[in-house]
Amino acid sequence: MFDRQSSQNSARDRWLIGWALGYAAVGASSLVVPLYAIELGASALFVGLIAATAAFAGAPGAILWGRLATRAKRRRPFVLVALISTAGVLGLLTAVDSPTAVLAANTLLWFVVAAAAPVLNLIVVEGVPSHRWDQRFGVLNHYQGYGWLGGLVVGAVWSALAPRLLGLDALAVQRWFLLISAVAAAVGAVLVRVWYPEHSTVSAERFARLSAGIRRQSGLIGRSVRAVPYGPSRMYWALHGLDLSELRTRVNPTLLRYLAAATLFFVGFSVFFGPLPAYLIAAGRSADEVFILFVLSSLGSALSYARVGSLTTTHDSRELQVGALATRGLAFPLVAVVGTRLTAGTSFLVLGATFLVIGVTWAVIAVTATGIVTRLASDRIRGDALGAYTALASLGGGIGAALGGVVATSFGYVTAFALAGGIVVTALVVVWSSGEKSVRGQLLSTQ
Repeated sequence: MFDRQSSQNSARDRWLIGWALGYAAVGASSLVVPLYAIELGASALFVGLIAATAAFAGAPGAILWGRLATRAKRRRPFVLVALISTAGVLGLLTAVDSPTAVLAANTLLWFVVAAAAPVLNLIVVEGVPSHRWDQRFGVLNHYQGYGWLGGLVVGAVWSALAPRLLGLDALAVQRWFLLISAVAAAVGAVLVRVWYPEHSTVSAERFARLSAGIRRQSGLIGRSVRAVPYGPSRMYWALHGLDLSELRTRVNPTLLRYLAAATLFFVGFSVFFGPLPAYLIAAGRSADEVFILFVLSSLGSALSYARVGSLTTTHDSRELQVGALATRGLAFPLVAVVGTRLTAGTSFLVLGATFLVIGVTWAVIAVTATGIVTRLASDRIRGDALGAYTALASLGGGIGAALGGVVATSFGYVTAFALAGGIVVTALVVVWSSGEKSVRGQLLSTQ
């Protein structure tokens, strides 16, 4: 029976291979697009704006398409729209010749990717009892995570080999890679069209009602997507059932402080990551080296999630998160110093180790944050608190990316990355003030 059930699940999930191909294209484009804009003459400010508009475009896109999906009562068309549109936008990018056109196309890309985000969770739980939903969300994120990482790896290999084997210049290398990514998304659309289970059995209303119950019990939905810091899928479901009036009346001061700290450290993260591609190119790193650094960061996170999850059972989550934030507070300005003060070879080795550590720290922060919010919130508002955390993370990410670009352009990368570290350390202080003892006392008073 186990083998038969496993076989049925494998057949059921074949369409996720197609979605993973599309996600690989999106993951690769998340880095190649800013590199492409830089090659066309974009400044650090403009690269930061590209990251900011991508963060902001996903939210309204997800909300709009989510409402349409609810009315249409169908799932597959929205996944196909996302994949076909992704292929079209990436193909269109190969023909543009200005940073402004790249920004516009990238904004459109993240808007159309959001078309699938609200319905993906619904699709994976079709015909599955609610007590197994968290397992299904894990399957979805497994495919998405490895698709994203695979896109970055292919980008690194292509950027390293194409100039040598094909004699292409940097701009041609990136345009061909965007075209390859477009083809991958198109192939993904074909696979989804062939393999997707057509009939829907779970309404959006039932999903929202049952998932809210799961969140109130244990916050499992938040944990199931903890590998993604922010994005259209998390943003949509965070806002879909968010009851701000209930949250305002029942929130305790400790939870409020932590949500403020989370917003602040996401601002700090994006002040660093927004102009980061422009900095790496300015520091003499080649496109393939930039890809390798981002692969190392993603790999560090992927290898650490399970280990961090185990550590939270024996160690205080707040202390683990404080340690990760402190490490990032030091690592961000270190990246600027390493890139400008060390020789090329030594610089790349140190940067590689630093990016690996930064990836590990993200795993710690991503895993512990949901647990902290879950414990700080009373049962009655737990789902809303997790939704608020997700929405604030997206908001902080968009603001931070724009701010990082402005500061890097006006005052230099060292100042921008030092500011990012300073913001993270400031958030660290607020997180530390939200101690477990005070949490327990406040929970008793609110329940």
